[in-house]
Amino acid sequence: MIGMLFSRGAAGVPAPGPVDFATLALPASPNTCLLTPTTAPGAGHLHRDPFPVSPDQAWDAIRAVAAAMPRTFPLADFPDRRQAQWVARTRLMNYPDIVVAEVAPAGGGTGLWLYSRSLIGYSDLGANRARVLEWLAAFEALLRRG
Repeated sequence: MIGMLFSRGAAGVPAPGPVDFATLALPASPNTCLLTPTTAPGAGHLHRDPFPVSPDQAWDAIRAVAAAMPRTFPLADFPDRRQAQWVARTRLMNYPDIVVAEVAPAGGGTGLWLYSRSLIGYSDLGANRARVLEWLAAFEALLRRG
């Protein structure tokens, strides 16, 4: 754990496997936030209707959003399932959080799954929820611009 705190970028964070959102069990701790399409089964903290774009357009857009976020570094990439993971470091304490994004056909459009979770600590004081909302707003703005 010490290595994660004193590292930079994605260093010190073990590369995880892909997240299966259909079977994901959210922890009881208040240090995660999951956005799911309204058409997706399962529990999520936030929900959004599918977007009227192709999965390829959505995949390019969410990757562009991640690339533009400060203190965010690529961690793992699973292009066959249009899922990518990043390490997002907090500004003051350099805590590493993992952000997972996946896009897939859903409800006549393309669904977006965004999952941000802390690796250290029990509570995040709303940081992961704020991050998911920030990424969602940037994603929507990018799609509107075309």
